[in-house]
Amino acid sequence: MKSATDFRSSNMGMQAFEAWSHQIAMLREVASLHSARMQKDQADWFHGFQEQSSRLVDRLSSVAGKDQMGKAFEEYMLDASQRGILTLDALRQRGDVFLEHEAAGAPPVLIYDYEIVVDGAKLPQPSNYILLKILAPEGIKIHDWKRPYVIVDPRAGHGAGIGGFKPDSQVGVALSDGHPVYFVAFRPVPADDQVLANVTRAEAAFLQEIRKRHPKSPKPIVIGNCQGGWATAILASTYPDLTGPVVFNGAPMSYWSGRLGQDPMRYAGGTVGGVMPALLMADLGGGLFDGANLVLNFEMLNPGRTWFRKYYDLYTDIDKEGSVERFLEFEKWWGGFYLMTGAEIRWIVENLFVGNRLARNEARLETGRSIDLKQIRAPIIVFASHGDNITPPQQALNWIVDAYADETEIRIRGQRILYMVHDDVGHLGIFVSSSVAKREHTQMASTLKTIEALPPGLYEMVIEDVFGDGKDKQFTVNFVARTMNDILALDDKRGEEAAFAAVARMSETIAEVYDVTTGPMLRSLVTQEMGEMARTLHPLRMQRQMMATNNPLMADVSGHAAKARETRSKATPDNPFLIWEGLMASMAEQSLNMIRDYRAFSTEMSFFSVFASPLSIWYGKSHGRSRTRKDPGELRALPEVLSAIERVGHGGFAEGVVRMLVLLASSRTSVRRDRLERSSEVLTSRKPFSDLEAADRTRLIHEQTLVVHFEPEGALASLPQLVTSTRDRHEAMQIVDYILGENSEMEPATLELLTKICELFELPSPQVPGKAVEAAQ
Repeated sequence: MKSATDFRSSNMGMQAFEAWSHQIAMLREVASLHSARMQKDQADWFHGFQEQSSRLVDRLSSVAGKDQMGKAFEEYMLDASQRGILTLDALRQRGDVFLEHEAAGAPPVLIYDYEIVVDGAKLPQPSNYILLKILAPEGIKIHDWKRPYVIVDPRAGHGAGIGGFKPDSQVGVALSDGHPVYFVAFRPVPADDQVLANVTRAEAAFLQEIRKRHPKSPKPIVIGNCQGGWATAILASTYPDLTGPVVFNGAPMSYWSGRLGQDPMRYAGGTVGGVMPALLMADLGGGLFDGANLVLNFEMLNPGRTWFRKYYDLYTDIDKEGSVERFLEFEKWWGGFYLMTGAEIRWIVENLFVGNRLARNEARLETGRSIDLKQIRAPIIVFASHGDNITPPQQALNWIVDAYADETEIRIRGQRILYMVHDDVGHLGIFVSSSVAKREHTQMASTLKTIEALPPGLYEMVIEDVFGDGKDKQFTVNFVARTMNDILALDDKRGEEAAFAAVARMSETIAEVYDVTTGPMLRSLVTQEMGEMARTLHPLRMQRQMMATNNPLMADVSGHAAKARETRSKATPDNPFLIWEGLMASMAEQSLNMIRDYRAFSTEMSFFSVFASPLSIWYGKSHGRSRTRKDPGELRALPEVLSAIERVGHGGFAEGVVRMLVLLASSRTSVRRDRLERSSEVLTSRKPFSDLEAADRTRLIHEQTLVVHFEPEGALASLPQLVTSTRDRHEAMQIVDYILGENSEMEPATLELLTKICELFELPSPQVPGKAVEAAQ
């Protein structure tokens, strides 16, 4: 017989072999995916390049004569030089805007007027956060009784204002509907010794002030953009009584998640040494971390776009009306660099970027104060996009899978989680795209009015185009019930995430060594003045400062640009040299894209070669354990479930109507928004529901949802005990009929259930296409 030691050794060897096999399989898949994508991108580019090359050859043939060729070249050179001067002048203006913006204290780039409501610097635990009230433009009336909107912008290196950057924006959508709008912004420099707990307390104080200003309105909607999303999640879980519905727009919550062969940012922690670079940069900055470093990381993510195409588009479109203005507006925000304390960036990297502790319920806001996402009581809407290479859908959604045992636990806790996945909009487009504002944000704003009438559960919000174009396009919105498997289907089994646990442990080890060696030495040597000098010399600041008017070499540019505008001469679109210019630009951009793709390929291969090895998986095992979750079968034993089941036959008219609606909703796979709106209307404006407080209505829906889920047969059979009189039964059927609409539009299962309810109430069965109430009468 084998000894225990032999068995253990054999078992460990088998596990190591399986881990090694898994690593090899992953590396092969990564190589295959990257190779296929690069080949496709190259083929697509080459196809377009061939078409343009053929066009160039045709044009050169048509101007083969010496005089014609010379005239075409002269025409092109004059056009190109004038475009160059005008582009140089636009960059000069960008430099001036940058210096003026910094001199003014880098205020938010909102296009709306605003007033400061609460200054976080004056709170007991100060921070650089401020609460702004957006002042409505002329012609828009704001109603104080409507639910306020609170928009939390990301503090990811840039300044605030991206959520109100355009008229068609999150701010614009809310204002146009008459809602009070508040904006959570921040100043460039944090308060002394500021930590993330100070920020969360400041945001809680902001919401308390808003409640005082709008006592007759429902709790405010809080919208978190990108990193403002996880900040909103922390706020809603640590102060659950302060928020109404919360929206996470492109918000990274599960940082280890993604798909093989893409999402390169998640590998950064493993390739640079975890949290150590952030600690080093903060100490070299005199205790302040420069947000320009984060912006530089974003630019390096797509150098072909940020380092070349953006400027070439400006060069080619320099004559288009508004092109320079749009460029300057965006660059004002993109180039507004903000700072964090060393403690803040360390918390963010250790708990989020590298440690992924938030989704696993291991993050602590401060000593003795853990963050549990399941404590969020308000409805949640998550907006993600397949076109987002900074926050892919997996990072935006997988926290739901990690936080809850299954979708049943979401219902048991009375939670409503809706998610929506866009097909192709990019990360910034989620916040600044006019098309997204007109469609997704408009539909979300409309949905938020009625979401609390939705039975608890997990739903996907599906927007279907019906007819019309542009601003006249009409939409149908359905809320489709989903399971955890639907979210996991967006991922590729998450088998690679164990490698990130090794990075998390490595990061902690390096940080401990740094804390007792290099860190104290640097903090004793680097002064505040040295940190300020390092920030001034940052490449992203220098490229703007050197192009400003105060540079003697740029002093005459504005005059030359004015003369170029006066004598502007454009080359014809079919000028062969203009076509040649486009070809050269395409080659330059594609070269940078190839470098980007090869870098992503080598980074991912290196990452998994090191951190997916059996030794690394063993090393990170202590940091990769998922949070302990209840078995779905144990959920019935939860106190709130037992309490609801005990009351299956107790209640009155209100309980009976809500139970009927929940039963009928459970017979369908989706809920149409028009039905949800009618349900919300009934539950908020008709007696006896209108006499209930919002919290009581929420508890009522929650309790009846538990009864229907765990005792569906008893829930149906006991309806006559709740609605006892014939008159009340007629009225209940009227309400149900109004909410459901025409019987001919119902699914067969819904109509069958409705017939059973009529039989229990001893009322005639509904007729198709008649209405239930007509049959009852």
